[in-house]
Amino acid sequence: VQLQASGGGLVQTGGSLRLSCAASGRTFSRATMGWFRQAPGKERDFVAALMWIDGSISSSDYVDSVKGRFAISGDMAKNTVYLQMNSLKPEDTAVYYCAAAPRFVRPKVDYEYNYWGRGTQVTVSS
Repeated sequence: VQLQASGGGLVQTGGSLRLSCAASGRTFSRATMGWFRQAPGKERDFVAALMWIDGSISSSDYVDSVKGRFAISGDMAKNTVYLQMNSLKPEDTAVYYCAAAPRFVRPKVDYEYNYWGRGTQVTVSS
């Protein structure tokens, strides 16, 4: 399984970006898809995740700091997960990574994911 993340860029405070994560290779009837981010000099942190089963999203989860601003969604037919980021703040600046696991996992625990994409840089200017 390969994950390809895209959609990062430079945006001003209050702006929006939409990240995409396209999965290729095997497909799974059950999966957890997550987004993590890593700011310079900091550890990688959980941002959002969704869990799908048999082509439908069963649940989603977010870190508190992005609730109400970010939305995770998926197009199962395209094996693609999106992260819509609105009202961006400078503290959202980081490299964003998508991750996948072929089962339901604890979505906030990075080591439970089996596959990782290359990161995409998001920079929010003040």
